[in-house]
Amino acid sequence: QVHLEESGGGLVQAGGSLSLSCAASGLTFSSSTVGWFRQAPGKERDFVAAISGTGGRTYYADSVKGRFTISRDNAKTTVYLQMNSLKPEDTAVYYCAARSGLWSSSRNVYDFWGQGTQVTVSS
Repeated sequence: QVHLEESGGGLVQAGGSLSLSCAASGLTFSSSTVGWFRQAPGKERDFVAAISGTGGRTYYADSVKGRFTISRDNAKTTVYLQMNSLKPEDTAVYYCAARSGLWSSSRNVYDFWGQGTQVTVSS
């Protein structure tokens, strides 16, 4: 079955950096769009970034554009999210998700989800 596992979360001071990883198994990885979403306490799960199966196209929420970079290594079936210049408002549980279709910012169209990793940015 499909399994996605996030890692790399933690506590960092504002202005710092973290790198998240999403290791996938059980799916045709190079054909899968992978997205990162985040959910802060009491809020909805919001789109952060997505990357096409080949890695040739990337998409970002306006709130993270210029600070976060999504990338993938299909040989390792892993997607990364490099987060720089972190702000307290970036604090959330970060989830990766996969789908076989084109990218979307809607969480409702992603078929598979990881369990999430906590990112906390202190001021």
